Amino acid sequence: MSSSEDLPKVSFYDGRSSNEREEAARELRDLYTRYGDSPPSSPKEVSDVTGISRSDLEEWVSTVKAEKQVIFYGPPGTGKTFLAKHLSRMICGQGGEWDLVQFHPAYSYEDFMQGLRPETTEEGALSYRMKPGRFLDFCETAEETDSPCVLIIDEINRANLSKVFGELMYLLEYREEEIPLAAGEREGEKEKFSIPENVHIIGTMNTADRSIALVDFALRRRFAFIPLFAGDDFLEEVIERYHDRMGTGFPTSALVEELQSVNETIGEKSHAIGPSYFLREDLGERIEEVWKYEIVPYLEEYFFSQPEEIDQFRWENVKDRILPNQDQDE
Repeated sequence: MSSSEDLPKVSFYDGRSSNEREEAARELRDLYTRYGDSPPSSPKEVSDVTGISRSDLEEWVSTVKAEKQVIFYGPPGTGKTFLAKHLSRMICGQGGEWDLVQFHPAYSYEDFMQGLRPETTEEGALSYRMKPGRFLDFCETAEETDSPCVLIIDEINRANLSKVFGELMYLLEYREEEIPLAAGEREGEKEKFSIPENVHIIGTMNTADRSIALVDFALRRRFAFIPLFAGDDFLEEVIERYHDRMGTGFPTSALVEELQSVNETIGEKSHAIGPSYFLREDLGERIEEVWKYEIVPYLEEYFFSQPEEIDQFRWENVKDRILPNQDQDE
């Protein structure tokens, strides 16, 4: 993996020409193209890409390593999954492995741990064999290295966790122990199962999702919970840093102010709108579509019984506030 000294240095520009902005954007994209197999993984590099301070990143990495199981929770659009991927790369380094699985209401113990799976024999007959699920597969991979390995469970609160985890609930609390699995021993495998010492779990949880109520205290006791909310400073830092780095030339100040006004009207940090909707190079061309077809529908659902709250944030009413100089430029 390349060190930070090997990576191209990306500079900030004041009053940049279009050529300078394009060059800055090329340099940032170079972090992913020239080093595609080794995306940013140092605190400085990840901070540059995510807009999150190095001190926060280092603290979160330390928490994941110490606690083994961590959940990032916050409203939609705060970049929880994006951040989890970058943290996984930071933790795994060169020798470790990371993977991602997304939970959903139909996800089961058989999918995650192990269960019977149908297969066809050479004679064409149907038979059933005990096969490992995603977590057991990941643990087997992790046992092949001494480096840290991270499994990301995206939307962890969307599944019936007690049903999906089964006896893993016990092992998450008592990591040093081993127990037999409910589905029995698989052919060629040891009788009891334990979570490898180098396996870490990062979950993501959307606080605007009603299924968060399904997360019981037993699970909360087994995971450390790290909040990721769309506060004013977070919005401003992430959006402005991204567009400055990518050289888009988009006027972010007015957009950030409008988002702060929206979130103040929402009044609940667990439902606030995050910056991820607006982290795109073509935002200048797509801002109307993003606002009309992503932001407004979200507000319509949230203010279902208060339609008067939505009207002030419809595109025709916010356009001049978000793009105050558009008419003059045209």
